[in-house]
Amino acid sequence: MSRAKLGRRSDHRRALFRNMVTSLFDKERIETTDAKAHEVKSIADKMITLAKRGDLHARRQVMAYLTDETVVKKLFDTIAPRYKDRPGGYTRTYKVGVRRGDAAPMVILELVEGASREEEAAG
Repeated sequence: MSRAKLGRRSDHRRALFRNMVTSLFDKERIETTDAKAHEVKSIADKMITLAKRGDLHARRQVMAYLTDETVVKKLFDTIAPRYKDRPGGYTRTYKVGVRRGDAAPMVILELVEGASREEEAAG
């Protein structure tokens, strides 16, 4: 699943990504390192694609990965419908500089605004 090892064992890396994806869907924006964001982005896009399907099997697949049932409900009920007409690219990253302690490049990973937010801004 992961391309980058990030200096962690496989079980720790999997837990890290599960927690980060859950936090991304819960808060809709997280700040992390560039390498971690690159890995989480692909996982989050796959989860949204599953949620757009909306069937029971997709819900069970997402629940097997995410760590909070309320986030799964939010993903299926509010986040996925925003992207019903979008074929992909549900997340974006913004570079915000470097971390003070080790100069790691930091980014903000967020969900792209869906059609509902664009309509609210226009009208």
